[in-house]
Amino acid sequence: MRPTVRRFSLRRSDARKSLPRGRRWAAVLGVGALVVAGGGGLAGPAQAMVTASVPVDFPTHCIPPAIAGIPPIDGTTKAEITVDNAAPMVGDTVTVTYTVVKPAASNPVDLALPADIMTPTGKVTVGGAQSASVTVAGPKKNDPVPGKGEFPQFSMTGTFTVTAPGQITLSPGDYNIHTSYIMELDTPCTVTNPPAPVSETIIATDGGGQVNERAIQLGSASGKAGDAVTVTGSEFTAGADITLAGRAGDTQTADTATVKADGSGGFSGRLTVNDPATTGIVAYEGGSWDAAKGAGPQAYTVTGGGEIPDGSQRLNSSVKAGTLSMVQAGDTVEMSAVDFGRGGASRGSLQTVTVEDYRGGPAGWSLTGKVTDFKGPGGATIGASALGWTPVCATKAGSPSTCAAGSPGPVGSAGATLASTPNGTFTGGEFTVDARLALNIPAYTAPGAYSGVLTLTLT
Repeated sequence: MRPTVRRFSLRRSDARKSLPRGRRWAAVLGVGALVVAGGGGLAGPAQAMVTASVPVDFPTHCIPPAIAGIPPIDGTTKAEITVDNAAPMVGDTVTVTYTVVKPAASNPVDLALPADIMTPTGKVTVGGAQSASVTVAGPKKNDPVPGKGEFPQFSMTGTFTVTAPGQITLSPGDYNIHTSYIMELDTPCTVTNPPAPVSETIIATDGGGQVNERAIQLGSASGKAGDAVTVTGSEFTAGADITLAGRAGDTQTADTATVKADGSGGFSGRLTVNDPATTGIVAYEGGSWDAAKGAGPQAYTVTGGGEIPDGSQRLNSSVKAGTLSMVQAGDTVEMSAVDFGRGGASRGSLQTVTVEDYRGGPAGWSLTGKVTDFKGPGGATIGASALGWTPVCATKAGSPSTCAAGSPGPVGSAGATLASTPNGTFTGGEFTVDARLALNIPAYTAPGAYSGVLTLTLT
């Protein structure tokens, strides 16, 4: 049965308005335009080991949005790293909190900034017994900032799994302040001389159990609803199918994608995050989340795009995955006659087959054929191996996949490939498949009508 297909045309419209000069300054303020809050840059970061969480200072290079018209700022950030477990065992998950006590910035003008416009994200550098980069994110929450006042402190959290016993150090890394005030803008701040000083040291012990060393990293710690984030992983099972998924606390969202691990257990894929409630991203093997076969969550924050302004309505649509199917133009092929005593090729053309792949997944398809012996008068036969074909395949414009015709040659009772498309990240489309047929008839084959059955199988 031919599937019913609905096609949707989606159009994205970005409304952009020119702002007068005064409002442009207000937009700039919403970004967190920067002014050095402390004295000049520091010397290279000290690497003295600590046994308890301590605030540390480190030089920071911050880039205001271009609309601010302000050059990059080289200032000093004071930050502290804390953990929920300072003496974990191998295999434990540790929650890390990165608090920026004093950002390298302040409000540059007299106009006050409102509350709850800042969404921070960042990285924590893990060193010592194991190495990692932990993604951390904070809530969209801040106190009002008075004109010419200092930006308030903010905290971000994330998790990592302990994979080795020994002393593990935690240092503050790069951070970004995303602001949603008139415009959606970012102010990234990077550690000038990485790594920053160690703020927290924990001592991990060997728990004696099997360790899950799977790990993931995110290309970014935040994005608007509808943005795609790059997820890279390591130490998964070689060749395994990996599910990337958003998490809202302990619940998985509808945002998922599938990738395949390479021969070393690594992968790289992209996950489109639509749910504004998403707080983290995980990757796992199998049909559902399993901490023993997964990694994460890595903190992720949806910074905008999910809000509904007053007087507006959100319109939700979807694209429903279909099926893999084929339709034949007919079920009978009339082939040319040959002369008794001369024999030769009896020729014809396969009835055109239309393959419709509307699944929208990563799998390709293969169309194969096999034929029976040709039966004639008085029990005479022409063997199945006498039928040969030359396949032809065409791809409809716009199809994600490209059809490849099978090789010319005998069909036989064992069968041969007529056409196929490969597996890929995203496959599908519409294809027409044909073949020139030739039945090689021996010279002194008994006169009469002969027929065989060619069976096509789509998988």
